Amino acid sequence: MSVVMKKNFWNEKHTAVITGASAGIGAEFARQLFEAGHRVILCGRDENALRALSDELCGAPYIIADLSRVSGCRALFEKACEYVPDIFINNAGFGIFDKFSESSLEREIELINTDVRAVHILFKLFLGYFEKNGSGYILNTASIAGFMPGPMMSGYYASKAYVIRQTQAVWAECLLSRSPVRVSVLCPGPVQTGFNERAGITGTIKGITAKECVSYTLEKMKSFSPVIIPSVTAKAVVVGSKLTPALLAALACYVVQKTKKRIGSEKQA
Repeated sequence: MSVVMKKNFWNEKHTAVITGASAGIGAEFARQLFEAGHRVILCGRDENALRALSDELCGAPYIIADLSRVSGCRALFEKACEYVPDIFINNAGFGIFDKFSESSLEREIELINTDVRAVHILFKLFLGYFEKNGSGYILNTASIAGFMPGPMMSGYYASKAYVIRQTQAVWAECLLSRSPVRVSVLCPGPVQTGFNERAGITGTIKGITAKECVSYTLEKMKSFSPVIIPSVTAKAVVVGSKLTPALLAALACYVVQKTKKRIGSEKQA
């Protein structure tokens, strides 16, 4: 017999697994969920950053994993399941700023493996786990970049388009099959995190704070919103991208991207 997710899901305390928890939006999710009384499991590659956040959150467990490897994804999932989670924040990822003809192929492959393959693998594994357990919530982190072509960051923009479209499709599958699991995709605009520094760029729009982004997102998660876009400006950009022919949007994006400056080599989030 098919079942639906409990309407009082958010009235209970939960265990949330958060990837990309070393910094930025992921770390802020951990803080706000912890403050709300939920148990958080921190996941990332930067052990020092995770240990510091764990200390801040009264010894929250953390898992070190390289999600650019399939084995790393599977190891994280198996370890995370030991804590019996029912929320998964699929947040790890990074960007590369460069012309496609000049960017490092090795770094691009790592980006695809982290921003697309790892997100896909973990999405599928946790969805199956939550369905078996009879309840769960998955939030995939994308970006408003996924609604448009992105010269100078073509791989990153394309990866976020993949995440958005797959999440929307699985959202419909879950709804129509009366699944006990709900899924959403977070599509922020610029957020004040270390993302741009790790992508090796400066001169970008300041954007909202990570605290504002996560606070808004958690409220929208409570109503199971399928697509979550924090800030009025980000919403306006998405609407504009839908009304603008793709090639014209690509040219406009290129003009904006050329105002940015490269400040160093890319680093993973």
